Amino acid sequence: MVIPAGRAALFPTLSPVLRLVLPKGSLEKATFDLFEAADLAISRSSSVDYKATIDDPRIGEVRILRPQEIPVYVEEGLFDIGITGRDWVEETSSSVDSLGELKYSKVTSNPVKVVVAVAGDSPATSVKDLPQGVRVTSEYPELTKRFFADRGIQADVRLSYGASEAKIPDIADCVVDITETGRALRAAGLKIIDTILVSYTELIANNASFADPAKRHAMEQIMTLLNGTLEARGKTLVKLNVGEAQFEAVLKALPAAKSPTVAKLADGGYAIEAVVEKRTINVLIPALKDAGASDILELPISKIVH
Repeated sequence: MVIPAGRAALFPTLSPVLRLVLPKGSLEKATFDLFEAADLAISRSSSVDYKATIDDPRIGEVRILRPQEIPVYVEEGLFDIGITGRDWVEETSSSVDSLGELKYSKVTSNPVKVVVAVAGDSPATSVKDLPQGVRVTSEYPELTKRFFADRGIQADVRLSYGASEAKIPDIADCVVDITETGRALRAAGLKIIDTILVSYTELIANNASFADPAKRHAMEQIMTLLNGTLEARGKTLVKLNVGEAQFEAVLKALPAAKSPTVAKLADGGYAIEAVVEKRTINVLIPALKDAGASDILELPISKIVH
């Protein structure tokens, strides 16, 4: 194991204790972008390399593997922590600890949903309308079998290796698939009739590693950086000055995430700063100026840690 020298030299009490596995495939770019923004940039020799490094004294090994496999490998102790979706934890019935949800996915910050879909002209409006012996195709065969069995429906569940929606209605009667928006399923002429699972990306941990105080502390510190970065997305910091007479009007115009920070200025008036939604800034700044604010600054935010 090669220990990155840079940060380890600055923090000699932090040893590289964690073996980390990250998802390859659809979540890969979004995950790499998140880690870079969290100051945990991932370095590897090429985009197809399955080994990588992070210049952080808490992380000693990084692998990039398919998210379907990650829960099993983490459960077995091949890695201390990993990033995967709740859908794959449930599909593999893996016994792992979760440090919490990381609210990002392939395209948006929304979760993916594991849904049941049928042909658009099917009379079925829910799973209970499907017949016994219904043919189901899915990349989640175990999750699907449990779902139908729990509802008393005998289902012929077949593993799908992709393009599941193309198998309706000739090869299968319904599909269990993931979607963020439902657009792809609708474009294929299907309609969603039930939701099996709402799945966020999660940081999961091996049970024994999670029980180790030093490793758990390192995991929680990594989670703090990732969550702080996600919390800052879509937000910006606004700073401004305002006179005594306009103070109340400016406060009313300012939709702060929490109470804004207010400081009295030596020459009279106030300095105010607040975290606001970036999408509102085009309306907010002119409104603040109209209310009497001056010296308005908009500053980017890298992390928000509560």
